[in-house]
Amino acid sequence: MSEDKHMIEAFKNNQDIHKQAAAKVFKTPIDEVTKEQRSNAKAVNFGIVYGISDFGLGEQLGISRKLAKQYIEEYLAQYEGIKNFMENITEKAKEQGYVETLFGRRRYIPELSSNNYMVREFGKRAAMNTPIQGTAADIMKIAMINVFKELNEKKLNSKIVLQVHDEMMLEVDIKEVEEVKEIVKKSMEDAVNLKVPLIAEVSEATNWYDCK
Repeated sequence: MSEDKHMIEAFKNNQDIHKQAAAKVFKTPIDEVTKEQRSNAKAVNFGIVYGISDFGLGEQLGISRKLAKQYIEEYLAQYEGIKNFMENITEKAKEQGYVETLFGRRRYIPELSSNNYMVREFGKRAAMNTPIQGTAADIMKIAMINVFKELNEKKLNSKIVLQVHDEMMLEVDIKEVEEVKEIVKKSMEDAVNLKVPLIAEVSEATNWYDCK
């Protein structure tokens, strides 16, 4: 969505996106990135789209506010596409009063015109995050519909029982396991055609706990 060339490159080459961010933020060769550096970069990667502050990031990582600010600034300097996306989406939301997912699902954000600073800041975070999280939710619903259709068309006994964020759980007839695994993987990976590949992992077990 941000058209950021570094992120697109990482996903196309099946790179660890958090390692890539750590290498750029900490100016370290990617194969020398430490576990701690990756963990810190991951917090920035996910936090940035929620409009995380230097204070919030510092609290989360147990580092000074000054250092957290450096992390965020360096990240935005390296991932220019993301910086532009965040700024543009907020301005656009202020002008039109709403944001949309890639599929046109709309969320109105009246908070952006509030007189209250804290309410406006919430509106900014919602403007940045909704198109991303909302598009992810849209993709998941498309995948679920496709799985449901395939199971019905093939007259299989297996069924979808639960969806949690980016995961789909099915209760599967033991005789249908391999066929259903193929259906689920294909339906999720082919749900939409993006500039980056959608990769789905399938696991099986006799209970949810062991499936992780």
